[in-house]
Amino acid sequence: MQKQQGFTLVELIIVIVILGILAVTAAPRFLNISGDARASTLNAVKGSLESASALVYGKAIIAGVQNQDEGEVTDPAGTIATAYGYPAATTAVMAIILDLDDSEWTVAAVPASDPASIAITPAGTVYTATAADACQVLYTESDAPVTKPTIVVQAAGC
Repeated sequence: MQKQQGFTLVELIIVIVILGILAVTAAPRFLNISGDARASTLNAVKGSLESASALVYGKAIIAGVQNQDEGEVTDPAGTIATAYGYPAATTAVMAIILDLDDSEWTVAAVPASDPASIAITPAGTVYTATAADACQVLYTESDAPVTKPTIVVQAAGC
């Protein structure tokens, strides 16, 4: 007599139920891939701002304007306004130092901010003062000599 090998219907159903439970618990993590991509892109913009700020500060030292609350340095892309040697928080300066695509990014001044701040948001999002809903990079210009600008990524709303 030959013994047949295989799975019973009960074993198959148990495996399918276990796979279903795993899929339901893992799916939310994979469904937020676009949010994770936006957050990573915001971190890349932050890195670009930090690098550009350091380069502008180096040019400001060479020009001797690193201790002035308002100065400017020249660049092949244009004249860059500075605040204590670092890039000033204006949309014109951000356009020069970041060269972001207008169809993919919005660069806007933060209303009533002192010192001046700029919000950089991906297309489809807007500046919000609530960090829990924000998907943006905030650049706040330097307000004293030898003080770096503040660059903060707020990605909770991505």
